[in-house]
Amino acid sequence: MANSLNTITVDGVTQTVENYQASKAQAANGDNSTLGKDAFLQLLVTQMKYQDPLDPQDNGEYLAQLAQFSALEQMTNVSEGLSDVSKLVGNIDTSVLVGQLSNMIGKDVQWITESSSTDENGKTITNKETFEGKVTGVSISDGSPTVIAESGGKTYQVGIGNISRIGEGMQNS
Repeated sequence: MANSLNTITVDGVTQTVENYQASKAQAANGDNSTLGKDAFLQLLVTQMKYQDPLDPQDNGEYLAQLAQFSALEQMTNVSEGLSDVSKLVGNIDTSVLVGQLSNMIGKDVQWITESSSTDENGKTITNKETFEGKVTGVSISDGSPTVIAESGGKTYQVGIGNISRIGEGMQNS
């Protein structure tokens, strides 16, 4: 830019005073987006307007900037699209899982819980305990599926990975 006294550089971006004030006004109006398409094009036009006529910027550089901007815009659009698809797939997976797990309601189930303790010598001891009960419900908390089972008058939330048997033919432990 020919007149560097009328420019402001913020976060590595050099702008004219007018464009800086316009972007600040736009931010004050609730638009918190970073350099959008319009701001980029305004900067490009301003850059062309104030370039040194004796040493103009190469047209190839402008084309390169436009190409980079176009590529960035496309990547942003793809990213937003993938985010939407990811949410949709997650919702479908959760719905299917709830449907499959709800078939377990009313069935007998056996599960194993593990707990660890430390003996007097500081050695870790792993204790495994087997429970049997009837599935009364299904729960998904923080994306982790569990079944609700009742055994001996108590209600347990059992992780799917802890289930060792479903259906009749339970063995007493």
